Amino acid sequence: METPFPPFEPNGPDDSARGPRLREIPLRLVFPNLITILAICAGLTGIRLAFENRYELAVSMVLLAAFLDGIDGRVARLMKATSKFGAQMDSLADIVNFGVAPALVVYVFALDQARSLGWIAALIYAIAAGLRLARFNVMAERENKASWQSEYFVGVPAPAGAMLVLLPVYLGFLGLVTDRTFAYLSSIYTVAIAFLLISRLPVWSGKSEGNRLRRDLVLPMMLGVVLYVALLMSYTWEVMVFTVAAYLVSLPFGARRWRRKYGTLTIEEPGVGDDDIGRHI
Repeated sequence: METPFPPFEPNGPDDSARGPRLREIPLRLVFPNLITILAICAGLTGIRLAFENRYELAVSMVLLAAFLDGIDGRVARLMKATSKFGAQMDSLADIVNFGVAPALVVYVFALDQARSLGWIAALIYAIAAGLRLARFNVMAERENKASWQSEYFVGVPAPAGAMLVLLPVYLGFLGLVTDRTFAYLSSIYTVAIAFLLISRLPVWSGKSEGNRLRRDLVLPMMLGVVLYVALLMSYTWEVMVFTVAAYLVSLPFGARRWRRKYGTLTIEEPGVGDDDIGRHI
């Protein structure tokens, strides 16, 4: 029978057996993780609102989740609060907000009328988003990164995929009839976006440090951003449809730019795909 009293230690307590001591954590290390948690909450709330047939709020929550998920890493870097824990939280938020939430919202709104085919399409998109994020994490962990990684993505990034896959919902908000034919077409479109996510298509990221904007174009660009945001606030779904169309149209131009620079249509750089997957499983 175990005694409820601690054992006698003649040489004093042994601190090495107590595990790590608790210490205070600076608030700046917690703040980016709070943003990530809020992003997860927004994505999951969007799913709930979709099942309650409150679709506009559902899409708004998913887009809000994507926005919060996009800024948490930047906030962490600005505050010098990056950590392995935060990176793991961000990966969890990515799969929820860019994979699961958009797939379920578009399924409840349109794909369910295609029955099993619609559900299969939603599953394919969610899995493709997970694979896309896994490939991104593997590439980010490489010690020797290729020079083109600062300028191009391999395939459509997951945040853009979440925006693109919701196009059937935007069209439904604009009055397009969401019948069974619409559901079948939306299922095909969802699968197409899924393949864009996992493809080796070079997608220009706009993050290259060599990009510079002429001084005379700074003010027009700022005015253009203000105009875009104002239109987005007033004509939300029309602007979202235009944004999706503009993004899809831009993909061939990015691939053309890659081909002129590197001579291939797709990114076939060693270590991007099969070898990395094999090493990290």
